[in-house]
Amino acid sequence: MPRKHVEAKRGPAALGPYSPGVWAGKLLYLSGQTPVDPETGKLIEGDVDAQTMRAFDNLELVLGDAGLSMDDVIKCNVYLTDMADFPAMNGAYGRRFAKPYPARTTVAVAGLPLGAQVEIELVARKGKA
Repeated sequence: MPRKHVEAKRGPAALGPYSPGVWAGKLLYLSGQTPVDPETGKLIEGDVDAQTMRAFDNLELVLGDAGLSMDDVIKCNVYLTDMADFPAMNGAYGRRFAKPYPARTTVAVAGLPLGAQVEIELVARKGKA
Protein backbone atom coordinates (compact mmCIF):
# COMPACT_ATOMS: atom_id res chain seq x y z
CA MET A 1 0.00 0.00 0.00
CA PRO A 2 1.57 3.33 -1.00
CA ARG A 3 1.99 5.99 1.65
CA LYS A 4 -0.58 8.77 1.50
CA HIS A 5 1.23 11.83 2.77
CA VAL A 6 -0.07 15.11 4.11
CA GLU A 7 1.71 18.29 3.14
CA ALA A 8 1.92 21.15 5.57
CA LYS A 9 0.85 23.89 3.18
CA ARG A 10 0.84 26.52 5.92
CA GLY A 11 3.37 24.94 8.27
CA PRO A 12 7.16 24.96 8.20
CA ALA A 13 8.94 23.11 5.42
CA ALA A 14 10.34 19.68 6.31
CA LEU A 15 13.97 19.80 7.41
CA GLY A 16 14.76 16.55 5.62
CA PRO A 17 13.40 13.73 3.48
CA TYR A 18 10.19 13.01 5.37
CA SER A 19 6.48 13.74 5.17
CA PRO A 20 4.86 16.05 7.74
CA GLY A 21 2.11 13.45 8.06
CA VAL A 22 1.25 10.01 6.71
CA TRP A 23 -2.16 8.31 6.70
CA ALA A 24 -2.46 4.63 7.67
CA GLY A 25 -6.15 3.85 7.35
CA LYS A 26 -7.97 6.17 9.76
CA LEU A 27 -4.78 6.99 11.66
CA LEU A 28 -2.65 10.01 10.84
CA TYR A 29 0.96 9.89 12.02
CA LEU A 30 2.51 13.34 12.28
CA SER A 31 6.27 13.77 12.16
CA GLY A 32 7.88 15.60 15.03
CA GLN A 33 7.62 19.37 14.89
CA THR A 34 10.06 21.76 16.46
CA PRO A 35 9.32 25.41 17.26
CA VAL A 36 10.19 26.71 13.81
CA ASP A 37 8.47 29.84 12.53
CA PRO A 38 6.81 28.80 9.24
CA GLU A 39 7.41 32.24 7.72
CA THR A 40 11.14 32.46 8.42
CA GLY A 41 12.09 28.78 8.68
CA LYS A 42 14.07 29.67 11.80
CA LEU A 43 13.74 28.49 15.38
CA ILE A 44 11.72 30.93 17.48
CA GLU A 45 13.29 32.58 20.48
CA GLY A 46 11.76 31.95 23.86
CA ASP A 47 11.49 29.58 26.78
CA VAL A 48 10.14 26.05 26.71
CA ASP A 49 6.56 27.27 27.18
CA ALA A 50 6.82 29.44 24.04
CA GLN A 51 8.64 26.73 22.11
CA THR A 52 6.05 24.11 23.10
CA MET A 53 3.22 26.37 21.98
CA ARG A 54 4.92 27.00 18.59
CA ALA A 55 5.51 23.27 18.08
CA PHE A 56 1.80 22.67 18.77
CA ASP A 57 0.90 25.53 16.39
CA ASN A 58 2.92 23.79 13.67
CA LEU A 59 1.28 20.43 14.39
CA GLU A 60 -2.14 22.05 14.34
CA LEU A 61 -1.41 23.41 10.86
CA VAL A 62 -0.64 19.91 9.59
CA LEU A 63 -3.73 18.50 11.30
CA GLY A 64 -5.86 21.23 9.72
CA ASP A 65 -4.46 20.50 6.26
CA ALA A 66 -5.54 16.87 6.84
CA GLY A 67 -9.04 17.91 7.95
CA LEU A 68 -8.43 17.09 11.62
CA SER A 69 -8.04 19.05 14.85
CA MET A 70 -6.35 18.70 18.23
CA ASP A 71 -9.53 16.96 19.42
CA ASP A 72 -8.65 14.05 17.09
CA VAL A 73 -5.23 13.44 18.70
CA ILE A 74 -4.95 10.11 20.53
CA LYS A 75 -1.19 9.91 21.25
CA CYS A 76 1.53 12.47 21.81
CA ASN A 77 5.29 11.96 22.12
CA VAL A 78 7.31 14.83 23.58
CA TYR A 79 11.09 15.12 23.42
CA LEU A 80 12.86 17.55 25.77
CA THR A 81 16.55 18.40 25.90
CA ASP A 82 16.24 19.01 29.65
CA MET A 83 13.74 17.29 31.95
CA ALA A 84 13.91 20.34 34.22
CA ASP A 85 11.70 21.93 31.53
CA PHE A 86 8.95 19.33 32.09
CA PRO A 87 6.71 21.60 34.24
CA ALA A 88 6.74 24.39 31.61
CA MET A 89 6.06 21.94 28.78
CA ASN A 90 3.33 20.26 30.84
CA GLY A 91 1.61 23.60 31.46
CA ALA A 92 1.59 24.42 27.75
CA TYR A 93 0.40 20.89 26.95
CA GLY A 94 -2.52 21.30 29.35
CA ARG A 95 -3.60 24.48 27.56
CA ARG A 96 -3.62 22.79 24.12
CA PHE A 97 -5.77 19.76 24.92
CA ALA A 98 -9.12 19.21 26.61
CA LYS A 99 -10.11 16.23 28.73
CA PRO A 100 -9.92 13.39 28.10
CA TYR A 101 -6.27 14.04 27.30
CA PRO A 102 -4.40 12.00 24.69
CA ALA A 103 -1.96 9.34 25.85
CA ARG A 104 1.53 10.82 26.18
CA THR A 105 5.17 9.85 26.50
CA THR A 106 7.84 12.39 27.43
CA VAL A 107 11.54 11.60 27.18
CA ALA A 108 14.80 13.50 27.48
CA VAL A 109 17.10 13.55 24.48
CA ALA A 110 20.68 14.74 23.99
CA GLY A 111 19.78 17.26 21.28
CA LEU A 112 17.18 18.36 18.74
CA PRO A 113 17.31 19.96 15.28
CA LEU A 114 18.37 23.61 15.15
CA GLY A 115 19.00 23.61 18.91
CA ALA A 116 15.31 23.35 19.81
CA GLN A 117 14.43 22.61 23.43
CA VAL A 118 11.33 20.58 22.51
CA GLU A 119 10.00 18.45 19.66
CA ILE A 120 6.51 16.94 19.56
CA GLU A 121 4.95 14.25 17.39
CA LEU A 122 1.31 13.16 17.29
CA VAL A 123 -0.98 10.37 16.21
CA ALA A 124 -4.56 11.37 15.35
CA ARG A 125 -7.61 9.38 14.31
CA LYS A 126 -10.22 10.35 11.75
CA GLY A 127 -13.76 9.70 12.94
CA LYS A 128 -15.06 8.60 16.31
CA ALA A 129 -13.61 5.64 18.18
